[in-house]
Amino acid sequence: MQRFVPLIVVAVLVMLFLGMMLSDRNPNEIDSVLIGRPAPEFSLPSLAEGAAPLTTADLKTGEPVLVNFFASWCVPCRAEHENLMILAGKYRVPVIGIAYKNEADKARGFLTELGNPFSKTGLDLDGRVGIDWGVSGVPETFLIDGEGVIRYRHWGPIVGSSLEERLLPQLEALQ
Repeated sequence: MQRFVPLIVVAVLVMLFLGMMLSDRNPNEIDSVLIGRPAPEFSLPSLAEGAAPLTTADLKTGEPVLVNFFASWCVPCRAEHENLMILAGKYRVPVIGIAYKNEADKARGFLTELGNPFSKTGLDLDGRVGIDWGVSGVPETFLIDGEGVIRYRHWGPIVGSSLEERLLPQLEALQ
Protein backbone atom coordinates (compact mmCIF):
# COMPACT_ATOMS: atom_id res chain seq x y z
CA MET A 1 0.00 0.00 0.00
CA GLN A 2 2.80 2.44 0.88
CA ARG A 3 4.31 2.17 -2.57
CA PHE A 4 1.08 3.62 -4.07
CA VAL A 5 1.12 6.77 -1.88
CA PRO A 6 3.49 8.71 -4.22
CA LEU A 7 1.37 7.69 -7.21
CA ILE A 8 -1.80 8.88 -5.49
CA VAL A 9 -0.17 12.21 -4.53
CA VAL A 10 0.99 12.77 -8.13
CA ALA A 11 -2.47 11.87 -9.48
CA VAL A 12 -4.14 14.36 -7.11
CA LEU A 13 -1.68 17.11 -8.09
CA VAL A 14 -2.25 16.42 -11.80
CA MET A 15 -6.01 16.62 -11.30
CA LEU A 16 -5.69 19.94 -9.42
CA PHE A 17 -3.40 21.33 -12.11
CA LEU A 18 -5.77 20.28 -14.91
CA GLY A 19 -8.71 21.77 -13.02
CA MET A 20 -6.94 25.11 -12.81
CA MET A 21 -5.93 24.99 -16.48
CA LEU A 22 -9.48 24.28 -17.64
CA SER A 23 -10.99 26.96 -15.42
CA ASP A 24 -11.93 30.31 -16.98
CA ARG A 25 -10.74 32.10 -13.85
CA ASN A 26 -7.67 34.29 -14.20
CA PRO A 27 -5.15 33.20 -11.55
CA ASN A 28 -3.74 36.75 -11.41
CA GLU A 29 -7.13 38.24 -10.58
CA ILE A 30 -7.78 38.86 -6.90
CA ASP A 31 -11.41 38.75 -5.80
CA SER A 32 -12.70 42.08 -4.51
CA VAL A 33 -13.96 42.17 -0.93
CA LEU A 34 -16.02 45.24 -1.87
CA ILE A 35 -18.63 43.38 -3.92
CA GLY A 36 -22.02 43.97 -2.28
CA ARG A 37 -20.72 46.89 -0.20
CA PRO A 38 -21.14 50.64 -0.66
CA ALA A 39 -18.38 52.29 -2.68
CA PRO A 40 -15.68 53.78 -0.45
CA GLU A 41 -16.15 57.46 0.35
CA PHE A 42 -13.95 59.81 -1.66
CA SER A 43 -13.61 63.34 -3.02
CA LEU A 44 -11.24 63.98 -5.91
CA PRO A 45 -10.41 67.12 -7.84
CA SER A 46 -12.00 67.14 -11.27
CA LEU A 47 -9.90 66.67 -14.38
CA ALA A 48 -11.98 69.43 -15.98
CA GLU A 49 -10.60 72.75 -14.80
CA GLY A 50 -13.09 74.68 -12.66
CA ALA A 51 -15.53 71.76 -12.38
CA ALA A 52 -16.89 70.46 -9.09
CA PRO A 53 -14.96 67.62 -7.43
CA LEU A 54 -15.83 64.00 -8.17
CA THR A 55 -17.34 62.46 -5.05
CA THR A 56 -19.10 59.32 -3.90
CA ALA A 57 -22.40 61.18 -4.34
CA ASP A 58 -21.78 61.12 -8.12
CA LEU A 59 -22.20 57.34 -8.02
CA LYS A 60 -25.69 57.42 -6.49
CA THR A 61 -27.63 58.32 -9.61
CA GLY A 62 -30.49 55.85 -9.34
CA GLU A 63 -29.07 53.95 -12.33
CA PRO A 64 -26.02 51.73 -12.80
CA VAL A 65 -22.72 53.49 -13.48
CA LEU A 66 -19.24 52.27 -14.29
CA VAL A 67 -16.16 53.59 -12.52
CA ASN A 68 -13.01 53.10 -14.57
CA PHE A 69 -9.53 53.56 -13.10
CA PHE A 70 -7.18 54.47 -15.97
CA ALA A 71 -3.91 56.26 -16.71
CA SER A 72 -2.39 57.85 -19.79
CA TRP A 73 0.80 55.80 -19.27
CA CYS A 74 -1.14 52.51 -19.24
CA VAL A 75 -1.00 50.52 -22.50
CA PRO A 76 -3.94 48.21 -21.60
CA CYS A 77 -6.01 51.37 -20.86
CA ARG A 78 -5.41 52.46 -24.43
CA ALA A 79 -6.48 49.00 -25.65
CA GLU A 80 -9.80 49.06 -23.75
CA HIS A 81 -10.64 52.69 -24.53
CA GLU A 82 -12.69 51.89 -27.64
CA ASN A 83 -14.98 49.65 -25.57
CA LEU A 84 -15.46 52.42 -23.00
CA MET A 85 -16.52 54.69 -25.88
CA ILE A 86 -19.00 51.99 -27.01
CA LEU A 87 -20.39 51.62 -23.47
CA ALA A 88 -20.90 55.37 -23.14
CA GLY A 89 -22.23 55.84 -26.69
CA LYS A 90 -24.09 52.78 -27.98
CA TYR A 91 -25.19 51.44 -24.58
CA ARG A 92 -25.60 54.88 -22.94
CA VAL A 93 -23.95 53.72 -19.73
CA PRO A 94 -22.63 56.54 -17.55
CA VAL A 95 -18.88 55.94 -17.21
CA ILE A 96 -16.95 57.81 -14.55
CA GLY A 97 -13.19 57.99 -14.93
CA ILE A 98 -10.57 58.14 -12.23
CA ALA A 99 -7.12 59.09 -13.52
CA TYR A 100 -4.89 56.94 -11.32
CA LYS A 101 -1.47 58.38 -10.41
CA ASN A 102 -1.61 60.55 -13.52
CA GLU A 103 -0.72 64.16 -14.16
CA ALA A 104 -3.71 66.25 -15.21
CA ASP A 105 -2.19 67.47 -18.49
CA LYS A 106 -1.24 63.96 -19.56
CA ALA A 107 -4.67 62.55 -18.66
CA ARG A 108 -6.36 65.37 -20.61
CA GLY A 109 -4.10 64.69 -23.59
CA PHE A 110 -4.97 60.99 -23.48
CA LEU A 111 -8.71 61.79 -23.59
CA THR A 112 -8.27 64.44 -26.28
CA GLU A 113 -6.41 61.94 -28.45
CA LEU A 114 -8.73 58.94 -27.98
CA GLY A 115 -12.06 60.60 -27.13
CA ASN A 116 -13.69 61.08 -23.78
CA PRO A 117 -16.22 58.44 -22.70
CA PHE A 118 -16.41 59.80 -19.16
CA SER A 119 -19.34 61.81 -17.83
CA LYS A 120 -17.03 62.99 -15.00
CA THR A 121 -13.37 62.42 -14.31
CA GLY A 122 -11.43 62.76 -11.08
CA LEU A 123 -7.69 62.89 -10.39
CA ASP A 124 -6.32 60.33 -7.94
CA LEU A 125 -2.84 61.83 -7.94
CA ASP A 126 -1.40 59.86 -5.02
CA GLY A 127 -3.41 56.65 -5.63
CA ARG A 128 -5.13 56.79 -2.22
CA VAL A 129 -8.63 56.30 -3.67
CA GLY A 130 -7.37 53.39 -5.76
CA ILE A 131 -6.01 51.78 -2.60
CA ASP A 132 -9.36 52.25 -0.83
CA TRP A 133 -11.10 50.56 -3.77
CA GLY A 134 -8.58 47.68 -3.77
CA VAL A 135 -7.19 48.54 -7.20
CA SER A 136 -4.20 46.33 -7.92
CA GLY A 137 -3.34 48.02 -11.21
CA VAL A 138 -4.95 49.89 -14.05
CA PRO A 139 -7.25 49.43 -15.76
CA GLU A 140 -9.92 48.24 -13.39
CA THR A 141 -13.62 48.88 -13.80
CA PHE A 142 -16.35 48.68 -11.17
CA LEU A 143 -20.08 48.38 -11.80
CA ILE A 144 -22.05 50.38 -9.24
CA ASP A 145 -25.81 50.05 -8.76
CA GLY A 146 -28.08 53.08 -8.47
CA GLU A 147 -27.63 53.26 -4.68
CA GLY A 148 -23.82 53.34 -4.81
CA VAL A 149 -23.18 49.66 -4.04
CA ILE A 150 -20.39 47.84 -5.90
CA ARG A 151 -21.89 44.89 -7.79
CA TYR A 152 -19.07 43.76 -10.08
CA ARG A 153 -15.36 44.36 -10.64
CA HIS A 154 -13.67 43.84 -13.98
CA TRP A 155 -9.96 43.31 -13.47
CA GLY A 156 -7.78 44.31 -16.40
CA PRO A 157 -8.76 45.78 -19.75
CA ILE A 158 -12.20 45.34 -21.27
CA VAL A 159 -11.03 43.82 -24.55
CA GLY A 160 -11.95 40.92 -26.79
CA SER A 161 -15.05 39.05 -25.71
CA SER A 162 -14.96 40.39 -22.14
CA LEU A 163 -17.39 43.22 -23.00
CA GLU A 164 -20.11 40.90 -24.32
CA GLU A 165 -19.42 37.88 -22.14
CA ARG A 166 -18.56 39.43 -18.78
CA LEU A 167 -19.47 43.10 -18.39
CA LEU A 168 -22.71 43.47 -20.35
CA PRO A 169 -24.45 40.51 -18.62
CA GLN A 170 -23.59 42.05 -15.24
CA LEU A 171 -24.93 45.41 -16.41
CA GLU A 172 -28.13 43.89 -17.81
CA ALA A 173 -28.76 42.11 -14.51
CA LEU A 174 -28.94 45.51 -12.79
CA GLN A 175 -31.27 47.15 -15.30
